[in-house]
Amino acid sequence: MIIGETAKKIRKAVAHAVVGQVETLDLLLVGLFSGGHVLLEDVPGVGKTLLAKALAASIDSSFGRIQCTPDLLPSDVTGTTVYNRKEEKFYFRKGPLFNRLLLVDEINRAIPRTQSALLEAMAEGQVSVDGETRLLDSPFFVIATQNPVESQGTFPLPEAQLDRFLMKVSMGYPAAEEEREIFRLAKRDEVLKEVTPVAEPAEIMAVRKAVRQVHMNEAVEGYLLEVVRQTREMDGVELGVSPRGLIALGLASQALAGIRGREYVIPDDIKELAPHVLSHRLLLTPSVRLDRQSPADLIRELVNRVPVPVEGDGEPVES
Repeated sequence: MIIGETAKKIRKAVAHAVVGQVETLDLLLVGLFSGGHVLLEDVPGVGKTLLAKALAASIDSSFGRIQCTPDLLPSDVTGTTVYNRKEEKFYFRKGPLFNRLLLVDEINRAIPRTQSALLEAMAEGQVSVDGETRLLDSPFFVIATQNPVESQGTFPLPEAQLDRFLMKVSMGYPAAEEEREIFRLAKRDEVLKEVTPVAEPAEIMAVRKAVRQVHMNEAVEGYLLEVVRQTREMDGVELGVSPRGLIALGLASQALAGIRGREYVIPDDIKELAPHVLSHRLLLTPSVRLDRQSPADLIRELVNRVPVPVEGDGEPVES
């Protein structure tokens, strides 16, 4: 199956530069193959930029990076029209958005006006500058990061913009042996040159079409619907997951099933992805926020509480 084969090739290529992070890479591939975007929330220095660059190199795609600061303007992101005095005409100078894979570093440090400049690009795959719409190259994939530790000088993303991200993912610290290997790998020069392209943009677009063909039967579809609907009835939740979140979780589950080499979705796919796809779409009550309860933990409790569909012999549904 093209989805699983492509994922396997990319994993092998990225491993030349990135130690561990197999689960994180798979989640990024779910985002890439689904046509969505991923928000990485983690402390600095755990390899977010290296992972993004290695992924871009493995799929032979242009890579752009935006370091967000409070003085970053929308035109710094989208590009701007400049005047050429010699030729006496205007021309458009493209911004970093015109790369197939874009890393938006510390997105919560950009002012809301600049944050919103990403919305059209992420949702529509196009940019409007000076009244003219310009299409972005496909596939277009955004990996945004934010530091959950620092709050000074940051502008929290509004719910409408958080909803534009397919998933919110945390990388975490590496295991002891992985960290030893990272230390040794850091002594080598330009490890990214060891990542060779193993897939072309056209292949990624073919994978995206294949993802939508992964089968989900009515029983598993019912489980998916019930999980999302119950987020709207949970204690401590002011606003549950919208139909957009339902579609996102379904598409992501199809991508994960394909990555795992299956042509059909099982409930475990939904269980695994629900905390990443749904948690940032919940609006918690003030009391729950004060108790510092994690939205991801609430979602994990929910998926374990919703009955899993079973076959006639009592076994979990698989096809």
